[in-house]
This record gives sequence, structure tokens and C-alpha cells, in this order.
Amino acid sequence: MIEFVPDIPRWRQVADVIRQRIKNGTYPPRSRVPSVNQLTEEFGIAAATAHKVHRGLRADGLIYTEPGMGSYVSPQPQDG
Repeated sequence: MIEFVPDIPRWRQVADVIRQRIKNGTYPPRSRVPSVNQLTEEFGIAAATAHKVHRGLRADGLIYTEPGMGSYVSPQPQDG
């Protein structure tokens, strides 16, 4: 679990952690990212907050969601 900074929304802080994991290769392109349930367990956040994390990452083009399957790291341009 991370120590949250009071003045920054928790969803943004968690999204930054996931963004960093994508950037450093912990979650490579096309790999699955933590589900809403996994985010709530790992970071101790509410499900609504975890949904905001996914929405923010999707809006930034970092992940995509396959209904019924999960969310995955978006392919990088060089991946084709």
C-alpha cells in the first residue's frame, strides 16, 4: 500500500503508480493490469475510486478494456 498525500486525489495517486509500472515494464504492452477488485485490495481504496483509476488511464490511452475480459496495457506504437 502507498502512503497517500492529502492534497492529491487518491485515484490520481494510484493511477500514477500504475502509469509508472507501465512505463518501467512491470506491465508490458498487452498485459493485464490490476482489476478494480485488485486495486481496492492492494491500495485500500473504494471500488468507485478504482473505477476512476481505470477511466483516467483509459482517457490517457495507456490501457484499454475488453468487456468481460479485463483491462490491458495499450500496445505501444512500435508494437504495431
